[in-house]
Amino acid sequence: MSRPSSAGGAAGGFGAGKAGGSKHGGSGGTTAAAAAVAAAAAAAAAASAAGVSGSVTGSGSVPAAAVALPAAALPGQSAELTALFECPVCFDYVLPPILQCQAGHLVCNQCRQKLSCCPTCRGPLTPSIRNLAMEKVASTLPFPCKYVSAGCLLSLHHTEKPEHEEVCEFRPYTCPCPGASCKWQGSLEAVMPHLMHAHKSITTLQGEDIVFLATDINLPGAVDWVMMQSCFGHHFMLVLEKQEKYEGHQQFFAIVLLIGTRKQAENFAYRLELNGNRRRLTWEATPRSIHDGVAAAIMNSDCLVFDTSIAHLFADNGNLGINVTISMC
Repeated sequence: MSRPSSAGGAAGGFGAGKAGGSKHGGSGGTTAAAAAVAAAAAAAAAASAAGVSGSVTGSGSVPAAAVALPAAALPGQSAELTALFECPVCFDYVLPPILQCQAGHLVCNQCRQKLSCCPTCRGPLTPSIRNLAMEKVASTLPFPCKYVSAGCLLSLHHTEKPEHEEVCEFRPYTCPCPGASCKWQGSLEAVMPHLMHAHKSITTLQGEDIVFLATDINLPGAVDWVMMQSCFGHHFMLVLEKQEKYEGHQQFFAIVLLIGTRKQAENFAYRLELNGNRRRLTWEATPRSIHDGVAAAIMNSDCLVFDTSIAHLFADNGNLGINVTISMC
């Protein structure tokens, strides 16, 4: 039976189990590479001294000679040139639009929003001065994914980097429990130990065919019911959420998440079934990885969705049983 939690919190529970089986970049160091670094630095300094700048939202172009790099140096100079773009605060990369302090020092836009002065020279960061020369250089370089230290080997154009990092398989996993109360992050291997230590009230049932019993479904407001299912050598999180996706219209959203990667999730399928009073409501899908979470699924209704009227057709004294079956594809 899964007991409800307050809004945003995860709750534990227990249910009835049926019989089931446990069933990055290139290396540089050449003279040409050194020349390329010097050329890029000189270009940026020249641009700053010459007043080649603009507002954050402005646009402009610079003479080609100001940013031209030796063609022979381009293939092997990535590491040396990208190092010029390191933010002195977070050590990520300063990417376009690139802003500088009045002395020419760079800091990434995310850190700049939190600073009152330049972290390098302590000079003022306002008015905003845009370094178009360095932006031009940045547009010629591949930048490593921010999760390179975790194992990602991709290098991308700066316009593609943010989108990739949002879905990178090497980014830290967040706590999969619904709600925003737990801020934990860590590796995939650390997810289950975290759940067992910090969310001890969540019950785990063994087997590929179990009953997820959500209690007190008539409680007002947003409520979450959570439990774990273990089978086929993996752990799955079962989540039932009640919320108002549309004002004045409370709905239930049920979904299964794999404590694993997206690629691993493709090997499984799950079925959720409400059954009773000569009625049956079934949903079948591929489980989502905990990297994706439940929010996007709920937003797109990519899960079992039913309103309170439907819930009452299957509930017994305010308790709702959901048959959950996990299978391998």
